[in-house]
Amino acid sequence: MNPDRLREILQRVAEGGLDPAAAFEQMKRLPFEDLGFAKLDHHRALRSGLPEVVLGTGKTAEQIIAVASRLRDSGQQVLITRLTPEVAAAVTAAIPELSWVPDARVAFWRGATPRSVGRGTIVVAAAGTSDIPVAEEAALTAELIGHRVDRIYDVGVAGIHRLFAHHERLREASVLIVVAGMEGALPSVVGGLVDRPLIAVPTSIGYGASFGGLAALLAMLNSCAAGVTVVNIDNGFGAGVAAAMINRA
Repeated sequence: MNPDRLREILQRVAEGGLDPAAAFEQMKRLPFEDLGFAKLDHHRALRSGLPEVVLGTGKTAEQIIAVASRLRDSGQQVLITRLTPEVAAAVTAAIPELSWVPDARVAFWRGATPRSVGRGTIVVAAAGTSDIPVAEEAALTAELIGHRVDRIYDVGVAGIHRLFAHHERLREASVLIVVAGMEGALPSVVGGLVDRPLIAVPTSIGYGASFGGLAALLAMLNSCAAGVTVVNIDNGFGAGVAAAMINRA
């Protein structure tokens, strides 16, 4: 149940086009629907502007299908993150409307075309090609909420001239999401070039001493560039939501 759908139901009741009992049937699952193994939060879109998102990790294909089907049937967007190819194959076979993006490990259904709710463009920059899955998770999340996204990939500090070639695109952003593994230096560099909010995302890409992204996380937390905010390791989804909230019109 999203705000537009709720307004539509109430308007139809007010105009006499929908019986109150029928309206009650459509709204009775608020604020949540008990599926036994999960309590599906249909009310979340009304509270936060974003429907419940399904984390694929740790769930069976059957559980994901049940939750995603109920979200789709209620007219809400569907976003499933962290899907393995095997589970994604089963889920998309059961729900053909879903689009599967292997690079981002995400499956989604847009539902109705989202209204543009951003006042500007969110730029997602990734240091290396190996960081693209996390960057795409962030970019797709922001797009599904209704924001314009510009992607700038493979612009890490090992060849910093590649980043400088996109200086104007970085400066034109309303919000930036900067994704990097290894030593996690890219957000500090970008933060020194722009006067915009910047969300840094450490990834688990790197050799042994990167400790699965911990080195990048600590480097970003200790950034000397002012205004850099950091999310958890590989948390592209969280960065996408945070950037969307900052970019709201």
